[in-house]
Amino acid sequence: MKFLKVGRVAIITRGRYAGKKVVIIQPQDNGSKSHPFPHALVAGIERYPSKVTRRMSKTRQSKRSKVKPFIKTVNYNHLMPTRYTLELEGLKGVVSNDTFKEVSQREEAKKTVKKALEERYQSGKNRWFFTPLRTSTPSKNRRSVDPAWKSCVKTDIPFRRTGF
Repeated sequence: MKFLKVGRVAIITRGRYAGKKVVIIQPQDNGSKSHPFPHALVAGIERYPSKVTRRMSKTRQSKRSKVKPFIKTVNYNHLMPTRYTLELEGLKGVVSNDTFKEVSQREEAKKTVKKALEERYQSGKNRWFFTPLRTSTPSKNRRSVDPAWKSCVKTDIPFRRTGF
């Protein structure tokens, strides 16, 4: 696909990393022998950096600024491209399809991706990429928050949400 180029930020929609933001490193429009479908080699953030404030100590700030990356080949059907791009110059030569053959190579590639992403985060560029997606899931403790639930508990009426 024409718009899935190197540096394009996308969101994974399926699987273990669903909802995580990734950067396309190597698109494969025609597929390959091992993956006979259109796919892309992506690097993304498994664990996003936590919130940092000025009152925190330097060590706590550095610990909360860490990023846990992942590298994966993803089918185009499971990628949702965004309007954003991210320039990571150092990853083009380091991460390729050959890095998945050995565990040691994969770990080295992950370390370089981690270093590049943390540098980008520290510089303050592309702040949107380093924040997790906001989802509209209801809170876990819905019963204590919902006023309709409280009125049903008092009157022993079966709980039915109406008017929401």
